Amino acid sequence: MSPFVGLKNFEYFFKSSWAWTVTRNTLVINILFLLVGTVCAVLLAIVLNEVKAKKFLKASQSMMLFPYFISWVIVSYMLQGILGTDTGLINNMIVAGGGSRINFYSTPSYWYPILLLLNIWKNTGYNTIVYLAAITGIDEGLYEAAYIDGATRFKRIIYITIPLLTPTICIMTLMSVGRIFYGDFGMLYAIIRDNSSLMPIAEVIDTYVYRTFKNTGDPSLSMAIGLYQSIVGFILVFMANWIVRKKFPEGALF
Repeated sequence: MSPFVGLKNFEYFFKSSWAWTVTRNTLVINILFLLVGTVCAVLLAIVLNEVKAKKFLKASQSMMLFPYFISWVIVSYMLQGILGTDTGLINNMIVAGGGSRINFYSTPSYWYPILLLLNIWKNTGYNTIVYLAAITGIDEGLYEAAYIDGATRFKRIIYITIPLLTPTICIMTLMSVGRIFYGDFGMLYAIIRDNSSLMPIAEVIDTYVYRTFKNTGDPSLSMAIGLYQSIVGFILVFMANWIVRKKFPEGALF
């Protein structure tokens, strides 16, 4: 029978030099993804709702959804073809313009914008479809009444579309907040892999757990960190739901 270790696994994690780094990276990356991704998805849904050409709308939806189904492994190879130092598309263009090659994979400062752009490209289409479905459920009579009263298209968006879309935005945000302490392992491990140059800004809790288990073979630390993620995520959901319930009661989960 294994001896009871108490809180030693938690103590080991919080005393390690990586505890603050991976926690900070997880929060910063997920908050960036949540804020910018939500704004992009909502704006795109509103724009598509104003499109009257059905064929164009269907084609746009298909094109937006396509990246969502591409594996992160494939995306990582595509990115290598774009950012690679020796043969990457961007570096070839820089050299053609008389500049010097940039080693993107050893320069951490480039990677928050790169990861953000990748997340927007891959996930915005799916989220846009969700918001577009919510917009199409809005009563057309409200728009017709506003049009008769002389409201411009912009005012109809500001005073009808956005307020009635707010509950859906709140629910989607609350669901994302519940996962804000969980990094996108598939994305970050496929793209960053074991690149030590980028770990200070791209190593998140999930990739740290995987590397720790791979190096030690001990699952107990991984489970302890998983419990830490779950507890903090649970608290954050309750806090976010309390705030939403105060401001937009119809958008709260409970």
